[in-house]
Amino acid sequence: MKLLQVDATTVEMPQPQPKPTSVTGQVESSISVWADAVTDTGVWECDPGEFTADRSGATEVCHIISGSGRVVGEDGVSADIGPGTLLVLPRGWRGTWFVTETIRKTYVMVGA
Repeated sequence: MKLLQVDATTVEMPQPQPKPTSVTGQVESSISVWADAVTDTGVWECDPGEFTADRSGATEVCHIISGSGRVVGEDGVSADIGPGTLLVLPRGWRGTWFVTETIRKTYVMVGA
């Protein structure tokens, strides 16, 4: 099996595209590093604004590389996020991201 590696802080991202769940017209970009039938890993970036997220079908584990914001679940539980934050959105989580400074993160989606 081949070893896969990228520098998440400097990897060149594809041209940003409109974020489908954005409330404020954000754009996002992502690059997949590895995926199989159950897991997807990569680097994602999104500009400031507000968007909804639904993790009904998978658990997301992400590590914030740069940027800042707040994530608020439908249950009202919130977390401030910034560089170094490890965030787990368990299967079934739904809520809203409020991005105050362009966020770049690595992610692992399990059960997608």
